[in-house]
Amino acid sequence: MIPIRDSIKSATFPIISSLIILTNVLVFIWQLNFSRQEMLAFIQHYALIPAKITFAVLNNPGDAAAYLPLLTNLFMHGGWMHLIGNMWYIQIFGDNVEDRLGSLRFLAFYLVCGTAANITHILIDPASPIPTIGASGAVSGILGAYLVTFPNAKVLTLIPIFFFQLVEIPALLFLGFWFLLQLQSGTLSLVTSGSNIAWWAHIGGFIAGMAMVKLFAPRSRSRAFYY
Repeated sequence: MIPIRDSIKSATFPIISSLIILTNVLVFIWQLNFSRQEMLAFIQHYALIPAKITFAVLNNPGDAAAYLPLLTNLFMHGGWMHLIGNMWYIQIFGDNVEDRLGSLRFLAFYLVCGTAANITHILIDPASPIPTIGASGAVSGILGAYLVTFPNAKVLTLIPIFFFQLVEIPALLFLGFWFLLQLQSGTLSLVTSGSNIAWWAHIGGFIAGMAMVKLFAPRSRSRAFYY
């Protein structure tokens, strides 16, 4: 299923969502200019490598620089499709969540969800030496927040059944089905090998988004507008 747009119009311009998208695109274009050695060094320094974080926690917990990849990996992507997929979801769902939280709160929320997603990934496989990159965990947090805040919204969705069909699906069903797919794939990844997708980061980010969106929402902002 490919989301095309949602039914909720944002009351404000999504400045942080737009800046997040722009930053990710610029970082990716910058990466394209790297030599192979430069790219490997970039990944070693800024991608999330669970084994390195685990080592820092156990041996040098006060080394703040060791935890920087919990944030920097959120702005790195492995290819155009990886980048476009994540940015497309921010474009569709991020503006409404930002509208609900306010721009600065949304930025903090995005980074906290991304960090929670990364921590979940580490907890599942703390000794993994495989670098992990991408905004998917933080984007999953946006999806979790959207589900809690706008469950009755409609998502215009492209569904490839025999031929492509456009169908309006309630956000509750669209995002619920999305989460179940992540949960199924994450569970299978525990008993099989070969997947290059951090399913548990998606799961952790989504749950964090659901759990924390109300904590980040300003109390003074009326909820009557949101449906």
